[in-house]
Amino acid sequence: MIDASRLERHHFAWLSIAAAVATIGLKTLAWWLTGSVGLLSDALESFVNLAGATFALWMILVTRDPPDRRHPFGHGKAEYFSSGFEGILILGAAVAIIWAGVERLIYPAPLESAGWGLAWSAAATVINFAVARVLGRAGERFDSIALRADSRHLMTDVWTSVGVISGVALVALTGWLVLDPLIAIAVGLHITLEAWHLLRESVDGLMDRSMDRVAMERAIGVLESFHCRGVAFQGLRTRRAGASSFLQVVVLVPGDWSVSEGHALLDEIEAALGKALPGTEVTTHLEPLP
Repeated sequence: MIDASRLERHHFAWLSIAAAVATIGLKTLAWWLTGSVGLLSDALESFVNLAGATFALWMILVTRDPPDRRHPFGHGKAEYFSSGFEGILILGAAVAIIWAGVERLIYPAPLESAGWGLAWSAAATVINFAVARVLGRAGERFDSIALRADSRHLMTDVWTSVGVISGVALVALTGWLVLDPLIAIAVGLHITLEAWHLLRESVDGLMDRSMDRVAMERAIGVLESFHCRGVAFQGLRTRRAGASSFLQVVVLVPGDWSVSEGHALLDEIEAALGKALPGTEVTTHLEPLP
């Protein structure tokens, strides 16, 4: 049976694709009207948004597949490929933007129809900001790295657009053509940092990074609450796989306990950890105290 939350994530990915298509049209129109290399850089990044959103949709669909013989822990890590792919696309766009900015520095050109160009670009920015907020909330709600990466990417696009619009407006007011390519280069350098963050997060996930500090403290707190029962714990390990988390721990009990007593305790511990860390698959192992 398909998890309903996965279906909702699927719908959010389609929203991201729709926003990317709309902003591509608006930003391309803005560039065509003005000839601004800054607005061209903004339009290029929207193509990256579309490619990233499409790949994110694909990876979210993959995570819907149930565990199988070759993937007994499910397909949750597919979302890390989405985040990494977006990072690579952003990096490629940054190189193209910086290249175009340097070329325009060498061969400056006047801007045309700046007013209409800025209006269309501003409309695209409003769309991106609204969708980024929606995707960000959905990413936190479903603990989805794919949706969070899409949200962060769109917010980068928003701040990029604000910078570009400001630059084009300043050029129109002052006539200093050098501002347009300089801002384009600054945009390229800025989104390079976002690419680095996304790639690092993807590598961490694929390398089985543990749950975050807050989650670990919560798990330790649950385990310590059972110390009064005369038991101990060792070998606590956790890992993340997209929206899924896994926790395993060895439970040490007095050697004279019966199998039934030990099994009942493990059931209690697993239930308590599952309540404190929703969506976490808990595995416990019973051993006698030394």
